[in-house]
Amino acid sequence: MTRPGSKRPSSSRAAPRATRSRAARKEAAQRLAEAAALPDSLTEPADGDAPAGLPTREAIVAFINSAPGKVAKRDIVRAFGISGDQRIWLKRLLKELEEDGLINRRHGALHDAAGLPPVVLADITGRDDDGELIARPAEWNSDDEPPQIIINLPRRPAKGHQPTPGVGDRALLRVSRLPEPDGGPAYTGRPIKIIGRANPQTLGVFRALPEGGGWIEPVDKKSLGREPLEIRPGDAGEAKDGDLVSVSVSKIGRFARPHARVRERLGSLSSEKAVSLLAIYAHGIPHVFSAAALAEAEAARPLGMSGREDWRELPLITIDPADAKDHDDAVHAAVDEDPNNPGGFVLSVAIADVAAYVRPGGELDRTARERGNSVYFPDRVVPMLPERISNDLCSLRPHEDRPSLAMRIVIDAHGRKLRHSVHRVMMRSAAKLAYQQAQAAIDGLPDDITGPLLEPVLKPLWAAYAALAEARDKRSPLALDLPERKLLLDADGMLDRVIIPPRLDAHRLIEEFMILANVCAAETLERAGSPLLYRIHDEPSLEKMRGLGEVMASIGIKLPKTGNVRPELFNRILAQVEGTRHKTFINEVVLRSQAQAEYSADNCGHFGLNLRRYAHFTSPIRRYADLIVHRALITVGKLGHDGLPAATTRSQLNEIAAQISVAERRAMAAERETIDRLIAHHLADAIGATFQGQISGVTRAGLFVRLADTGADGFVPAATIGDEFYRHDESLHALVGSRTGDTLRLGDQVEVRLAEAAPIAGALRFELMGRAGGGRSRLAGRKIGAKKDGRGKSGGKAPKGLKGRLAEQKKAKQARLDCSLPERSR
Repeated sequence: MTRPGSKRPSSSRAAPRATRSRAARKEAAQRLAEAAALPDSLTEPADGDAPAGLPTREAIVAFINSAPGKVAKRDIVRAFGISGDQRIWLKRLLKELEEDGLINRRHGALHDAAGLPPVVLADITGRDDDGELIARPAEWNSDDEPPQIIINLPRRPAKGHQPTPGVGDRALLRVSRLPEPDGGPAYTGRPIKIIGRANPQTLGVFRALPEGGGWIEPVDKKSLGREPLEIRPGDAGEAKDGDLVSVSVSKIGRFARPHARVRERLGSLSSEKAVSLLAIYAHGIPHVFSAAALAEAEAARPLGMSGREDWRELPLITIDPADAKDHDDAVHAAVDEDPNNPGGFVLSVAIADVAAYVRPGGELDRTARERGNSVYFPDRVVPMLPERISNDLCSLRPHEDRPSLAMRIVIDAHGRKLRHSVHRVMMRSAAKLAYQQAQAAIDGLPDDITGPLLEPVLKPLWAAYAALAEARDKRSPLALDLPERKLLLDADGMLDRVIIPPRLDAHRLIEEFMILANVCAAETLERAGSPLLYRIHDEPSLEKMRGLGEVMASIGIKLPKTGNVRPELFNRILAQVEGTRHKTFINEVVLRSQAQAEYSADNCGHFGLNLRRYAHFTSPIRRYADLIVHRALITVGKLGHDGLPAATTRSQLNEIAAQISVAERRAMAAERETIDRLIAHHLADAIGATFQGQISGVTRAGLFVRLADTGADGFVPAATIGDEFYRHDESLHALVGSRTGDTLRLGDQVEVRLAEAAPIAGALRFELMGRAGGGRSRLAGRKIGAKKDGRGKSGGKAPKGLKGRLAEQKKAKQARLDCSLPERSR
């Protein structure tokens, strides 16, 4: 595969390339089919008593590589005529290929290990010698060069088509592998949707100079240490000192210093909510509603009873965070009076009927799909839908009629679901409670609101939750224990303090009710044969399991070898470290070993929740996936004419799934960066202070340390540690002293001194003082750039200040970011 800028022969690959690709794939498939009929050329003796006629490893890999889409095991069985006992050997062979890294198993299907999924988010980076557009995947986790994708544009765009993509655009592509890339692109890609610009703008904070012009302070950690961008006099536009600006960068001459011109003044850092503004622009998060979307929202009116059941006398209640502004779910439980279900309960979960106001194809629908989800910053919320919808018409306010889509669920005394049904209703919430308020009532401290609700409403809810908890424990989902920190801001929108709110049974109750309702939604649509947007969470990859095994071995715990990885395995690991100094970091490591939860029209189950099928149904105000599920339920239940259009295909749902999964990751990154900036600003006045922390990451360039009190992550350059060289031992996840063998290992408790803080970029640099509780040691004392002991080799070029230190940490940081908790339905 050629790298960017390299030459490749200009040949027959021009307009006919896509046709040639299809013909070649057809020919390759024909060759494989013919080869399948020739056992002698395709089979080899397997270990032991392998059945005759089993295809070779090479033949199976070739078959998977040549397939234009995903391949299931049954496709291989069909292609090679495998039957009987041969299926057992095929299963073993596929497992060996996966262990050897030759194939991957994603969403229950087999793929080339180095290949791309059928739908890819890609950045269009340039053109080839024939003038055709070339793209590369926007996300690529391998150390190898990302594959090239040649864009296959339609010759005759359909009526109402999107604009043609160009260099610099980011787009969703449906990709197909080229069977014989000949050193050129390995894939062709058909554009599905243009998402935006790959790098929409270069952002920074303008710092003015007295003589005119100025320079740009970077807002991106990856830009720290690069040569500063100069703003020449006359190129600053209307920007003032401290303004967040978008700039265009230019560089005249090979050795000239880069300079920039201000394109747009985006806001002032002195303004309210400026910290989240940085992340909004840096990640291209849509945050201003179009006039058409606002007009459509304002035109909406409260709905009547037509086509709805009357549930207004049912005392449903909402239980949410105390500062929640919208309320999209309400719950109720009652003892089941059916004598055939002793000790059982009837649960009701009512969800705001957003589909009644946001119709398919409208401006609100387009806006919601583009945003994908609401984004929650410490200082603001960027909602998926305008406030007229999210905080008014669809918010389940107490004592007000609200249209809802509801689940009625019957469970037995042990929390097992017996049956469920879907209803379109009009409800009226009996009360709006905070988690702490509901919990206090159950604990014997009711207030004026919860007192009258305690016996008829709250106690039945808690009794039903006890049954659901029993079923959950039997199901054994992944039980990570990672306290969630909450940032409390002062009147100026800056960090006041960080707290860890207690985890209450009230939280768990709502979570279990929501998970059960989500399962019911998935089951309903599956049984009806409807296209379905699943929430999937694949099992950990073999590579990540190997990495986890190495970490466990480093603390003396052996990871059992098993071909059937289940959540119970991880729960046993977590139980082994409960109460030890390794508890927190092993929970972190187990979290990092997990796959990324995402949306898909193809089901592979939800590993973290240990569920065969799962869909998001309970938060349509803030997640577009839930709105799609609501529409599908309306259609299959014949509950109205505003459901999922009949022509919707699984392929279309996969396109939506890819887009909103990207939006979810974008939101996670933006939220994390905003927290980093707030904490860095908070600590900027504490330069020289010492903190207790834990090593949360190890790279060749140094250590990541997470502070115990704030959860802030900072970096300790290897060049500043002790009076000897430290080499990176990947198998131990440690830095090891070349002279003394002193080992700094992932999870070690340490004491650090804050050396530098960059609030705009959200970066912290620490100096290692010693082991936690051990005072100063020989680990401390060397400054960046100080002369080292001449033995051994440096662990990397010594950074200066915060400069030049982030290339090594990017991969480790991204790994932490990409692994969300397996599921928090709230």
